[in-house]
Amino acid sequence: MVRDLLHHLDTHKSMGPEGIHPRALRKLAEVLAKPLSIIYQQSWLTGEVPVDWRLANVMPLHKKGRKEDLGNSRPVSLTLVPGKVIEQIILSAIMQHIVLGLRGKVMVVGKYRSDFCEKLLEATDRANASWLQNRPTTGQGRAHQ
Repeated sequence: MVRDLLHHLDTHKSMGPEGIHPRALRKLAEVLAKPLSIIYQQSWLTGEVPVDWRLANVMPLHKKGRKEDLGNSRPVSLTLVPGKVIEQIILSAIMQHIVLGLRGKVMVVGKYRSDFCEKLLEATDRANASWLQNRPTTGQGRAHQ
C-alpha cells in the first residue's frame, strides 16, 4: 500500500517544510516503501504519529485582488509529504471499517446514507478527541494541521 501511495503522489504539489519534493519521493518509492512501512506500522500499533508529521507551516495563499491586502489571502498548511501518506493510510482504514460495518444491513431508502454519515461522524469525533489529548505544543512559525 505504501509503495502504491508513493507511486501516485501528485508531483504538481509543493514540497513540505522538510524540503523534499513529492517528485523525489515518487522516484524513490521502491527504496522508501519498506522503511516508511515500518514507521507507519509502528505508528499504527502505538497510536502515535511522529511530532513533525503533525505540524505544518501555515502560509498565506493569494486568492484575488491586491496582494498587499491580507483579506485577499487564505491560509494554507504545508505539511510533510510522509505525513500526507500516513493520512491516506488512516483514511483508507477508517473508510474500510465503516463500509464493512455497514455490510449486511437492510437497504432502506436513505438509511444506508444515514448510517454511513453517523458512523463517519462518530469516527471523526473519536479521532479528534484523541488528537486533542495527544497534540504537541507548536514550535515557532509552525501550527497544527
